Order: sequence, then structure tokens, then C-alpha cells
Amino acid sequence: MEQLPKVVIKGIPSSSRAVIHADDSLGGTRYRLLVEGDGLREVIATYGVDGTRTRSNNTTEVEKTLGIEAARSTIIHEIAETMSGHGISVDRRHLMLLADLMTFRGEVLGITRHGLARMKESALMLASFEKTADHLFDAAYYGQTDEISGVSESIILGVPMAIGTGFFDLVHKVDWRPLAAPRKLIFDRSEFHVKLGDS
Repeated sequence: MEQLPKVVIKGIPSSSRAVIHADDSLGGTRYRLLVEGDGLREVIATYGVDGTRTRSNNTTEVEKTLGIEAARSTIIHEIAETMSGHGISVDRRHLMLLADLMTFRGEVLGITRHGLARMKESALMLASFEKTADHLFDAAYYGQTDEISGVSESIILGVPMAIGTGFFDLVHKVDWRPLAAPRKLIFDRSEFHVKLGDS
């Protein structure tokens, strides 16, 4: 008898709860099914479920089911929802930049020291985030070199970073010929001068 509540008769075993939500915000009543648990692939494959309107907040599961671009979209949506829930508005382009940084390797990487270590092999960039002494000691011990191509490394060393106006060098050919003697302006001639007090 104690085993009976654990038996799945119908549905998705990895989903623990489902709630029907009525949404009246767009005029007519629309119903949403909010599901707790995993199983995005099974939910989308369920008869009657519109896969184009199905969302998940599990970025890893979205990546495995729908691919890296869908995971990127999920990251943007979830950060925007979290921020707006606290009354904070963030320009969508900033969220897109963060999502691009987290997914540009073809897998979802977190903005943690482990994710950053997998993104780039820069000792200074890793040292600027967490465990500064450990990263610097390891870099010195293993003789690592750094190309100083990122923002963090450039700020640490006080050199212009390779973005915006620092992205390129300006080369100007200097002509060392002496400048021509300045010409007299037409109004410097005495015939154009008017003495005050003369009528």
C-alpha cells in the first residue's frame, strides 16, 4: 500500500507536479500548464502540447533537447524574468552579450572560475576573478604566457584594451618639411585699418 503513491499511471515520471494557470492578460482566457520537474523532450512529444509555445528554465536540458541557440535564448529570458521580478530593467543587448559569452563554445558555461577556465587560457583573467594567488602561482610554476588580449588583462596592466577605439592602431606619416611662412591676412594691411575718432 505504501508503494502505491509512487506508481506512475499516466504522465511523465520525472515531473513531480503540474498546475493549470489561467492567463487573462491578453483579453481572452488562455490556459497554461506549469510543470515542475524535468522531461522537456517528453513534454514536447506529448499529444496536444504545442512545442513552439513550450518553455523550460532548465538551460542544460534545453541545450540537450533543442540545441545551443535555444539554450542561449533561455538564458536571456530567465535573466530578464528574474531582474524584472525585482523591478530592475536591463537592456536586452547586455543580456544577449552575457548569453553569447556563456554559449560561444557550443556548450553552456557558467560565469564561475570553472566556466572562465574553460573559456580562455589566460592566467591574468583567471586571477582577476577568484583565487588570485593560486592562479598566479600556477602560471609562474608552469611558465604560462599571456597574450594580453582580454579586458581584464588589459586593465591589470594598464594598457588599452582591444575593443572600441583601442581595437586598432593609427599610423600617420609625418612630413618633416618646414611649414610655409604664414601669409599676411588681407585685414592686416594698413589701408584697411580705420582710425577711431576720424569722421
